[in-house]
Amino acid sequence: MMIKCVIWDLDNTMLSGVYLESGSQPPPPDQAMVSVAAELAERGILHAIASRNPQEAAEYAEKATGLQFAAVECGWDRKSDAVSRIVADLAMAPDAVAFVDDDLYERAEVSFRVPEALVLSPEDMADAVGWPEFSPPVITDEARRRGEMYAERRLRQEEARAFGGSRDEFLRYCGTRVSIAAATPADVPRLNELSVRTHQFNSAGRGVTEAELAALTGSPAHRVATVRLHDRFGDDGLVGGCVVETAEDGWTVSLLMMSCRAMGRGVIEALLAWLARSAAQDGAATLAVPCLVSPRNVPLRLALAGSGFRAAEGGTPDQPAAVFTRALDGPLPELPEWASAA
Repeated sequence: MMIKCVIWDLDNTMLSGVYLESGSQPPPPDQAMVSVAAELAERGILHAIASRNPQEAAEYAEKATGLQFAAVECGWDRKSDAVSRIVADLAMAPDAVAFVDDDLYERAEVSFRVPEALVLSPEDMADAVGWPEFSPPVITDEARRRGEMYAERRLRQEEARAFGGSRDEFLRYCGTRVSIAAATPADVPRLNELSVRTHQFNSAGRGVTEAELAALTGSPAHRVATVRLHDRFGDDGLVGGCVVETAEDGWTVSLLMMSCRAMGRGVIEALLAWLARSAAQDGAATLAVPCLVSPRNVPLRLALAGSGFRAAEGGTPDQPAAVFTRALDGPLPELPEWASAA
């Protein structure tokens, strides 16, 4: 399992001292931890703060370290509650985060209440940069910009909370643009990265190698599509994709994947509408999405059900699966106004 976010304590962890005991001169950053965090950020790993401190401590840490923090939880409740809120805020699974704290009690409390998280001491982090969990096999431009994109996400969420209209009105207000196009060889590394990193929106439940994706992109029996997303807050780049097996009687989507950054922004609905309309235009009678059933991809299965797909159970007891199918002989979903397809 790849770690997608490191959640840092501040006192005697990211900072070389205790913020509230430092008087008028806050403690300097711990340069060893800053170097580790900067290296992980280059690999596309996010950073967050969970600290028993006022909010100003996090603001100071962000300026002093030069790091971007995707989420901040400052206060005096349990660290495990702060970690859980960060996990929910970033729409990640608990086993995709690591928690770093100098205090043995805090580490034990988080380990007990969030057992899926990887809990580490600051001393562990010097070695952790070489561990497989922190070493993604592919690092794309999107990965290097992930911290910046989550900073844009925070601004978007703040405006959404203040916005008085519906979700669709907010998407239009943001200037949302979803672009669907055929994949090219240049897209293969990013598609591979998505297949490895996505879990909540991944129908196959596994990574697909670059060699496999390159072969599928050049196969006449398959269609490989990419999905890009941007709005006035920033460009999220390539956030999703799918692999389709075409046949006369129906289309089968053997891989459907989407970054969690795209959740709630109309992207999965646009892709499913495009798939249905494209399949019908091609003369297919049905559109099917085989989907591995796991607790982690519930959001994908809910999106399929909400888009008119009906599930039939299959697979094995060890690897349950479902095939989500929709007929194409009735009314088809409209492509949202903010989506375009080449």
